[in-house]
Amino acid sequence: MISGRDVLPVVEGGKGVAVSNGLSAGAWAAAGGVGTFSGVNADSYDENGNVIPQIYKGKTRRERHEELVAYGIQGGIAQARIAHDMSGGAGRLHINVLWEMGGAERVLQGVMEGARGLIHGITCGAGMPYRLAEIAERFRVHYYPIVSSARAFSALWRRSYRKSAEWMGGVVYEDPWLAGGHNGLSNTENPRAPESPYPRVAALRKTMREAGSPEVPIFMAGGVWYLREWADWIDNPELGPIAFQFGTRPLLTKESPIPDSWKQRLLRLAKGDVLLHRFSPTGFYSSAVRNDFLDELSGRSERQVPYTTEPDETHDAALAVGARGRQVFIPQGDLEKVRSWMAEGHTEALRTPDNTLIYVTPERAREILRDQVECMGCLSACSFSNWAQSESGSTGRRADPRSFCIQKTLQSIAHDGDIENNLMFAGHNAYRFASDPFFANGRVPTVRELVDRILTGD
Repeated sequence: MISGRDVLPVVEGGKGVAVSNGLSAGAWAAAGGVGTFSGVNADSYDENGNVIPQIYKGKTRRERHEELVAYGIQGGIAQARIAHDMSGGAGRLHINVLWEMGGAERVLQGVMEGARGLIHGITCGAGMPYRLAEIAERFRVHYYPIVSSARAFSALWRRSYRKSAEWMGGVVYEDPWLAGGHNGLSNTENPRAPESPYPRVAALRKTMREAGSPEVPIFMAGGVWYLREWADWIDNPELGPIAFQFGTRPLLTKESPIPDSWKQRLLRLAKGDVLLHRFSPTGFYSSAVRNDFLDELSGRSERQVPYTTEPDETHDAALAVGARGRQVFIPQGDLEKVRSWMAEGHTEALRTPDNTLIYVTPERAREILRDQVECMGCLSACSFSNWAQSESGSTGRRADPRSFCIQKTLQSIAHDGDIENNLMFAGHNAYRFASDPFFANGRVPTVRELVDRILTGD
């Protein structure tokens, strides 16, 4: 029982910025499961059915942020209508939003208002969405918080969800080491030491029961490929009702809106090609395919030295930086490294919030600064541009050139941009496309064919 209807316990994971849309979600629901479209910078269309490019004309960040919210509401409603029509009344349809996205509450409420009766549930993560239950109850739909630990659920329940327990349709456990996209690793968890999901999900269920939560399904998300590998989870009284969320595997379907170049790249991945990194301007870890884009970000952080504006015992080598040649001081032992980076063409020094300098090419420096200036507030707080949804409009910290404009790159790759020079999210099991016989010889199935295949255990 999910969002008020008996459905297959297989769920399409919501993937942001036009990667799971009304077409893919509606097809998944039509196959009898739960389809999820993304409410993050969703596409909208003109009268001819063409995608409307999200171009920002506002002169200030605040003005561009208002444009972003309007695009988000318009796009979310459009995708809900497409999903509803595609589903033919079967399955269930959910919208996925990120709590830390720019204007999250306004976008979600605007979409729910404009698509009343078309959406049956809301999944939400990337932060602590305390007000999710209140919004879901207002629109009389079920809500599904995305958590990565029992502790996170406990905090949400105590502060908010216990007041709207009847509308909690389930809890999504997103494995922080295996899921694609942004992951909820805490500061106490080692990104290089993955933990088994079973004891973590068992602890989540135990916490839910002790708190008095309804016995709703837990959606296992991250690392799910073949259901036969999870047979001991099904009808397991310790875990209670379980559903399985598929994020990466549905990328390679006919209804998946990602470009063909992305689909073909997935078929060629090898184990280890997906990197868990922390370059995102959200501050979260995230998982993406290692490509030139991630290698360039790695290079920025590797070409990094600490500096001070006055000499001290540690920072004793003078260095001129910037067009005006202002003098700073770095450790003597780093001076030769800086000279070698400059000899390679990385001649521009950019300051970070942590009192370090990174060295990049003049072309890259111009791109970084241009992207920071053109920020449209796609996050509630952005380390790259220092935008925040506060009254001041700033995080109060220096913009961080070690990061990137996430909205720009995700919009680009979702709309046929270069797959080597954009962020390409994927789960850590994506390498299994190459050995999965269902995708042999480059086969790209329909969503219904994939769901039917999943139900066999393979």
